[in-house]
Amino acid sequence: MKPVQDIHVTKNMTTNQLINAFSNAGGFSAKKVATGVDILERMINEKDCLRFLSFPACICATGTRGIITELLKRKYFDVVITTTGTLDHDLARLWKEYYQGTFMADDTKLHQQGINRLGNIFIPNECYGSILEERIQPILESIYKKRPRWSTKELIWEFGSHLENEKRKEESIIYWAWKNKIPIFVPGITDGSFGSQLWMYYQDHRDFTIDLLKDEQDLSDMVFDAKKSGACIIGGGISKHHTIWWNQYKDGLDYTVYITTAVEYDGSLSGAQTREAVSWGKIKEHSDEVTIEGDATVLLPLMTSALFDRLLPK
Repeated sequence: MKPVQDIHVTKNMTTNQLINAFSNAGGFSAKKVATGVDILERMINEKDCLRFLSFPACICATGTRGIITELLKRKYFDVVITTTGTLDHDLARLWKEYYQGTFMADDTKLHQQGINRLGNIFIPNECYGSILEERIQPILESIYKKRPRWSTKELIWEFGSHLENEKRKEESIIYWAWKNKIPIFVPGITDGSFGSQLWMYYQDHRDFTIDLLKDEQDLSDMVFDAKKSGACIIGGGISKHHTIWWNQYKDGLDYTVYITTAVEYDGSLSGAQTREAVSWGKIKEHSDEVTIEGDATVLLPLMTSALFDRLLPK
């Protein structure tokens, strides 16, 4: 057994040094955070490993969007599976600002003022629905002229190419996914503002089609060809399930890090621990895995900073 060591925070201490102190402290979630960084480091350094990044849309309305962007910019992941809201927030914040708010705001007054609340983020109507309709429809018209049928991966890359001349393009998840040819799959594409824009365009272009089965074929080709696979899975829902679902077809993930605030006692997928996925064959029986309970807007920047300390050239 290893003795518990106290954490000593010192002047000029790096994030990586703090994470290493978490490991030696051996206490509660701190130990899990340190284990998660170790697993992600091994996964990223593993040759012939297909690396998945899965997350819900909500964190893209916050500054954590910048962490996702940086991970894709540095090509630390090969595949992204997310929800439609990621496209909503990524594009809307490219063209307009979101604002810091409070969980305790009067939501009736916010509604009367045309302000939407996402946790403690305030999103005025003109910074979301109206700007997305104004900017997405012309892009869809340009895309439709090329051909009417697209998978979500193809469509998102095409949108990424249209961002080339945007001043703030390097802030965009979609832009870096296109730039580095990292596929983004959105299995629930119609659920969100971006999906509504697709539906609106469809009203006058009945042959405009989103080919979800093409996405599934692309995913299957990647998974069946992978010698090993790993995933950093933030939150739950369809993006989490789609990631672990496809990996059962290669006998499960070799490396897995869950970051979640959900509980498991209600049987929800969002709260399901990595050990439950082992029973389904979605994670290998003898794999590198950990479930970290906590808020990804705190943990992901902390863990990524430590990863950069370890992975970037000195």
